[in-house]
Amino acid sequence: MQHGPAVRRRKLGAELRALRARLGLTSGEAARLVGWHQSKVSRIETGASGVKPTDVRLLLDAYGVEDPELRELLLMLAGSDEGGGRHHWWHAYRGVLPPTYRDFISLESQARAMRTLETSVVPGLLQTREYARAVTRAAVAGQPQDQLDALVEVRLARQEVLRAERPLELSAVLDEAVLRREVGGPGVMARQLERLIEAARLPQVRLQVLPFASGAHIGITGPFVIFSFSSTSDLDVVVLDHLTSSLYLERKEDLEAYTEAFTTLQFHALSPEDSLDYIAGIGDGA
Repeated sequence: MQHGPAVRRRKLGAELRALRARLGLTSGEAARLVGWHQSKVSRIETGASGVKPTDVRLLLDAYGVEDPELRELLLMLAGSDEGGGRHHWWHAYRGVLPPTYRDFISLESQARAMRTLETSVVPGLLQTREYARAVTRAAVAGQPQDQLDALVEVRLARQEVLRAERPLELSAVLDEAVLRREVGGPGVMARQLERLIEAARLPQVRLQVLPFASGAHIGITGPFVIFSFSSTSDLDVVVLDHLTSSLYLERKEDLEAYTEAFTTLQFHALSPEDSLDYIAGIGDGA
């Protein structure tokens, strides 16, 4: 387990190392192509030190990498502010967002797909404004009103990934407790359930409910998120949220374990169609 920045450096280094190896270059030969010492290439590839986006660009040019999506993703991992549209908008909120949250948003903005298990609250990408405000107020009790407002705006701005030209593919399994927990009062909850039904009808969203009747399940230990990227599966990562930080799991064994767990949860959950009916029934007071 590592914190976001360390994982990003390691993933960036591993991908750059793979690109070099495909060309049959040694680290020393790669260094000479860009006018560096061999030790700098080694430090970058092992994630031992940070790397500037300009240095990543030099290596990508030297390796002949022209795929714009892969270039943008690797530059993002290096901390680049490049990119248009929905990318990097969160930098305007640096003053109120902790680094781990910024890391999470940056991964979310670049991911092809996101699989998430939620056991307590509705996923941020599917929250209404009123629900988001109630959840945020509970999570950051004591924060000044302007900071609370900013955090809610960030939560809503994140939802643009579902409306982008290439929208994020979202697969979510919700424990029934998410639907039963009354957040913000009956009116807020009723609108939130309606929002879930609307979102579940989007072609890029797959929503399933894990009813109480399913009993104990593999996700009972807590929620998690799996990000997947279209350019390379080597950049996939699992995110675990804690009260004061987030942890990122990148090892192949961890990714396989959580991917298998999510597949198992989907198998035991209601189908997307039955889940819609179930949510509607809860909204009707069933």
